[in-house]
Amino acid sequence: MTGSLTSTIHLDATSRRVVIIAARFNATLVDQLVEGATQAWRDHGGEPSRLLMERVPGAFELPLAAKMFAASGGVDAVVALGCVIRGDTPHFDYVAGECARGLMDAGLATGVPVIFGVLTTETLAQAEERADVTRMNKGRESMEAALEMIQLLAPPARAPRAPRTAKRPAKGRAGKRR
Repeated sequence: MTGSLTSTIHLDATSRRVVIIAARFNATLVDQLVEGATQAWRDHGGEPSRLLMERVPGAFELPLAAKMFAASGGVDAVVALGCVIRGDTPHFDYVAGECARGLMDAGLATGVPVIFGVLTTETLAQAEERADVTRMNKGRESMEAALEMIQLLAPPARAPRAPRTAKRPAKGRAGKRR
């Protein structure tokens, strides 16, 4: 699978909580992205009950929902999935551009990874290729990017402190020794 992170980084979805927000517009393609993302979640040890799924009308609505979930404190990452295919009007430019900007803003405003898993293609054939679960499924790649970002942004584990067994001399008393 082109672009998959599974061969280069150990990803762990155990004890994580992620929400997939998927657009209903171009549902056949978006459903394949959801399938790929969900499979990646399971492949990396994610519990089905810790993967949330929400739908919005289209790609333009993804940023608001993403920001709401990211700001809630209840998820470690948001994976936004959708599909915008260029047509004969400038509609594509407005929807794709504002969706991308809005998702980026949601992540920057909240500090929670918000992953742009929105296909923005020139043709239906390009979208079908990128959504195909047996080929270059961008839903899978988006989930893997979310897991990598969670690991990157997670605070490092602190080493446990040794138990205190003996009293330490008081600090701040210069010149006095016992």
